[in-house]
This record gives sequence, structure tokens and C-alpha cells, in this order.
Amino acid sequence: MFRESGPAKQAQQKLEREFAARNAELARLEKQGRDLQTELERENVTMTDAVRREKERQLAEISRNFQRMQREVREDLNLKRNEALAGVQERATRIINQIAEQEKFDLILQEAVFASGRIDITDKVIRALAADK
Repeated sequence: MFRESGPAKQAQQKLEREFAARNAELARLEKQGRDLQTELERENVTMTDAVRREKERQLAEISRNFQRMQREVREDLNLKRNEALAGVQERATRIINQIAEQEKFDLILQEAVFASGRIDITDKVIRALAADK
């Protein structure tokens, strides 16, 4: 339910914009490594040993940098996503509690195998989340 809500989608779009530059840098580094790998494979026969070793060293360095940066971006993105979804979760819990009090529910389940449309409040919560800016 939370991932479908407007605030969750907005948070996801904000994260995508925030991480766009870092993802572009990762893509650039990946392309640089692929290009160097292709050059090594294509010109391996004509390269001197010293040039080949230097290019292999460069490729290893690019690979290490790419892996480090990729790990950092993934960790930062997970942290930010968890923070954003925690905020949506808090708002949703507050709204669910309000609906429960207003409609005199005794129990509300977040996960159910089946729920009749008569008692399913998912749409109400999503609409209230969208209205609660």
C-alpha cells in the first residue's frame, strides 16, 4: 500500500533526481572500463608488455573505483529510501489510527491474504495520504 501512495511515489522520484548525477558518474566509469577492456582485447597482440601492463593496471583501478562507488551509492540510496519510507509509514499509521477511531474499528491488519471490499480501507488510506501534505 505504501509504495502505491502519492507520497511514496514522490519520495521515489525525489531520490531518483537526487542520485541521477551519481548514477551518471557510475555509468561513465563503467563505460570507461568497458572501452579499456575492449582496447586491451583488440590491441593485445600489438601492444608492448609495458603498455599492456599499464592498461591492465588502469583497468583494475577503474574496476575498484567503480565497485567502491557502486557500493557507496547503493548504501546511501538504501539509507535515504528507508528514511523516506519511514516518514510515509508514520503518516500512514497516523491516518490509519484516525480512520480506526472514526469508523470504530476494533482491529486493522496491514497484511491479509484476503479482505472483503466492505472492510478494506486501503483506498481510504491512500486518498488520505495524498490529501495529507
